[in-house]
Amino acid sequence: MVTVSLTGTSKEDAAAVFDVLRTAFPTDRPPEVPEDPPGSRPAVWTAEFAPADDRIPTGPAPLEGPVSATLQGGCLAVDLLREALDGAFAVRERGTASGDQEKEIDLRLGAKR
Repeated sequence: MVTVSLTGTSKEDAAAVFDVLRTAFPTDRPPEVPEDPPGSRPAVWTAEFAPADDRIPTGPAPLEGPVSATLQGGCLAVDLLREALDGAFAVRERGTASGDQEKEIDLRLGAKR
């Protein structure tokens, strides 16, 4: 399992990122529509994905603005999600931390040009 946390974005862009991942790695869980948090606090949207080697390729997906994404989980699983995001968005790695069997990467996602 990989936990994906999105910040610094609108609920529409969060939904676009999660939709790409749900397309790449089909799941039996219904899509969850991100909701704006109450008040003026910054939003963090989180979802979990179980990536598989036989992912479905995705094409470019639109984003209104940049999205900060943190992927955390098993090394291979994180790499598979990163590859799926690379197919849909312009991805820039901002940082990484690795443990014995886990990995965390911070990404900046944008629309492909």
